[in-house]
Amino acid sequence: MKPNRTRHTGPSRAVIYVRISQDRTGAHLGVDRQREDCEALAEARGWEVVEVYIDNDLSAYSGKPRKDYRRMLADLELGAATIVIAWHTDRLHRSPTELEEYIDLSQRRGVDTHTCQAGELDLSTSSGRMTARIHGAVARHESEHKAERVARARLQKAKAGKFGGGLRPFGWGVPTGDTRKKTVKGTDQEIDVPVLDMNKLVPKEAAALDAGTDQILAGGSVRGWVRWLADKGLTSSTGKPIDHQAARDLLLRPRNAGIAVYQGEEIGRGLWEPAIDEPRFRAVVAILTNPSRVTTLGPAPKWFGSLIYECGHRGCGKPVKCTRTGGGNYPSYRCVDQHGGGRKAETLDRYIVNLIVERLSQDDAGELLAPVADGVDVAALQVESEQIRRRLTDLAGMFGAGQVDMAQFTEGSDVARAQLEGITAQLARAAVKDPLVGLVGAPDVRKAWDALGLDRRRTVLRSLLQVTLRRPRPGRMPDGGYFDYEAIEVTWKRR
Repeated sequence: MKPNRTRHTGPSRAVIYVRISQDRTGAHLGVDRQREDCEALAEARGWEVVEVYIDNDLSAYSGKPRKDYRRMLADLELGAATIVIAWHTDRLHRSPTELEEYIDLSQRRGVDTHTCQAGELDLSTSSGRMTARIHGAVARHESEHKAERVARARLQKAKAGKFGGGLRPFGWGVPTGDTRKKTVKGTDQEIDVPVLDMNKLVPKEAAALDAGTDQILAGGSVRGWVRWLADKGLTSSTGKPIDHQAARDLLLRPRNAGIAVYQGEEIGRGLWEPAIDEPRFRAVVAILTNPSRVTTLGPAPKWFGSLIYECGHRGCGKPVKCTRTGGGNYPSYRCVDQHGGGRKAETLDRYIVNLIVERLSQDDAGELLAPVADGVDVAALQVESEQIRRRLTDLAGMFGAGQVDMAQFTEGSDVARAQLEGITAQLARAAVKDPLVGLVGAPDVRKAWDALGLDRRRTVLRSLLQVTLRRPRPGRMPDGGYFDYEAIEVTWKRR
């Protein structure tokens, strides 16, 4: 039995709902065509259209909220209209859950549904509801089938080592000299845009990736690379400043080393030119993903020895930091636990820097360099790494085909991943760069030092020296000044 419906005199009040999943041009042409057809249907039936709801460039299958669709349901609940017009049923729903909600509302509020392509849906009868559910099931199948086709195409393209589409990746995309037509978003105007070769490196951006990799391997920070990029005027491929998270993501991309990825898994080599070699890439990944690495972003250090120098007051051992103190309000190093007096920061830093530059300028400075990892066959490790990754892929395929059970798959995967971690660690050790490289043997060590960023200088300090600040003597020193150099205890970590 049909539920009682509220009937109105005069033209029936109707609303129109239009939606398009993907608006590539931004010109709203798809929804405009739907709207025209829906308005023609309303005019032919003598219905009064009281509202048009538009969800442009939004998929019903994706599960993302549809703002205007939800607004339409709320208005129908309040009795704003008794007729819903859509171009086709799949414009309204591609989710069984949404459809059932809509059926329930239509029965309660006496709402009729009409479409330009599929006719009327009488949701007050079991036959009408069955028809709506069949349409919904077919639409759902079409969406899922399309998603499967797209996924297969992307996997095939990834396995072939081709660019998967989307935004230009930072580092690649050299103009070929050809152009293609593109519609300006929000208009029907077409412009010519250059065609890019995504396999070719952009020299400045490739050099930036190489510099960032070198900085991390030499003990630098992501934050230091962000500053370096800003100083060089380099931005993302969309023209935005590169922040800390974006910079870290750039350095962790397998693409940098020419490695193709699909759904987060490495699947082989790409066709594009690598920006850096694989051992250095693996080393950067090992460094940046090390759980013991400090990743909290506090204020950037502004002083050379801040939180590196140590307090020597009665065996304190706590780090010192630079603050402004004294009658002249000058920067001064003080223990974080406030032991002892302050040390004038500029004088102390200059003294320690002079010690480092003097030592690195000596003829035997080469003996300070860390030994290169001997016996590491990088090429062989790379081959073994690729073999293990293929084994993991084969195991997944065998498990999916039922050729191995869960226990066998888990055991085989765990062994392979453990082996892969060991190889990655060896590659990382082989690629890590000694922070003294570029200083030792330089024609002018002072000039080379001055060219370093603060992060790199602090890394050299950590690598070479332990600086402990003892309680200074009061009064004037024998040299006529007031800075007690004898209260600075320096221990060389390398000899």
